[in-house]
Amino acid sequence: MSSGWEDTLEDHAPRRKGCTFSNALIGSDCSRFAAVLVLLLALRPQSAWTEPKQTTLQPSNATLQGKLIVGYQGWFGCPDSSHQPPSKWVHWMKNGEATVDMLPDPTELTASERCATQWTSRAGQTVDVYTAQNPRTVDRHFAWMQEYGIDGAALQRFATELGQPERKVEIDQVLANVASSAERHDRSFFVEYDLTGTKDCRGIDRALADWSALEAQGIGRSRAYQRHRGHIVVGIFGLGFPGSRYVSADLAEVLIDGLRKASLAYGGITIFAGVPADWRTLSEKGAQRAEWAKVYRSVDVISPWTVGHYNSAETIDKFRRDHLEPDVLEARRMGVDYMPVIFPGFSWHNLWTTRGDDNRPTNQIPRDCGRFYWRQFFNAVDVGNSMIFSAMFDEVDEGTAIFKTRAAQNELPASPPFLSLDADGCRLPSDWYLRVAGSAASVLHGTTPNSSRLPLTIPR
Repeated sequence: MSSGWEDTLEDHAPRRKGCTFSNALIGSDCSRFAAVLVLLLALRPQSAWTEPKQTTLQPSNATLQGKLIVGYQGWFGCPDSSHQPPSKWVHWMKNGEATVDMLPDPTELTASERCATQWTSRAGQTVDVYTAQNPRTVDRHFAWMQEYGIDGAALQRFATELGQPERKVEIDQVLANVASSAERHDRSFFVEYDLTGTKDCRGIDRALADWSALEAQGIGRSRAYQRHRGHIVVGIFGLGFPGSRYVSADLAEVLIDGLRKASLAYGGITIFAGVPADWRTLSEKGAQRAEWAKVYRSVDVISPWTVGHYNSAETIDKFRRDHLEPDVLEARRMGVDYMPVIFPGFSWHNLWTTRGDDNRPTNQIPRDCGRFYWRQFFNAVDVGNSMIFSAMFDEVDEGTAIFKTRAAQNELPASPPFLSLDADGCRLPSDWYLRVAGSAASVLHGTTPNSSRLPLTIPR
């Protein structure tokens, strides 16, 4: 997911009308493209999904209530993988320059899972990363979710990548890895289409064709696939964000209607919508506000993207008063479920440096040793929410990752600047944020009471 901060500076894209679908897939403007894509999907090898042998739904996956779900990017790749493409670095670096601010802890990775970079730590060791193309590594991630009590993951599937044949092979492999690992470790998963960069109906057609193909292949029959309100869950991220990188309200309606129609033969869907933090009030006025309000009433779960909207305990509490409390009431009035987003901290210096802007600070929103994350969680539950979305499991690009990352500065290269877990003065283990997330899940499961204080002893 993109944080969306940069989008607030852009002008709104012109509306593109006329992309209305006569059925689940075929539209007046894009029908020829969609039809060809559907045919190609039908003819290609079905690597993205194979129907599982077991089709019994696990009761724990029947609802999002009482669950902590993490966003899972799964977009990392390296050129020396012995498994599937890519043949280049993906998301770790661009033209040899780092695009991430945090680095994973490689301690548990086997030799076959490691991708050596050109960086050397201060301790003189080669810095290794991983590829999500490797089933063993993705399986390890889901094993961590099981170990720490995290319930499941929303796999991000970017609509723009569906039109890139080589990249499509890669993201299909990640989907297969996630589905298999979720089943093996009794975790849940669901597909979330990220609309970042999807500006016209071609991207909408691709998403609809992709989902139709996945359903035909049996993805909803997986015993690990997340259900809610009696149906399988499909996520859409990017509904209502300002700027030219996201779809208009018209196209959002087309996508929602198309997904529902495409799913009728398979029992229907529950639509999970990633929306702006100010979805209820909206910064836009007049007709645009009314158009998006209509879209929000048409979904089943609203999940406001809050990354970057506060940076301290005081601003977290202000967000609670100004947004969280009235949002919950409004969602209930609309008959829509509400799933708040929490995040551990934020940092994207290296990502922006590769774009020619080196003024973004490292550790832009400090984690405060886990207290920042926990304060958001406490508030979200305290106002009556019983399901939480955590950003993100593996997002080291923007420094929101909660999986095992390098804990101390001596484990990092001297240059470029990277963020370690000891940045805020606490000597934390690499799994610290998995522990904090696990404590949050324990509250949602009803095992421990909610508390305003982080229920872990912070190492010093």
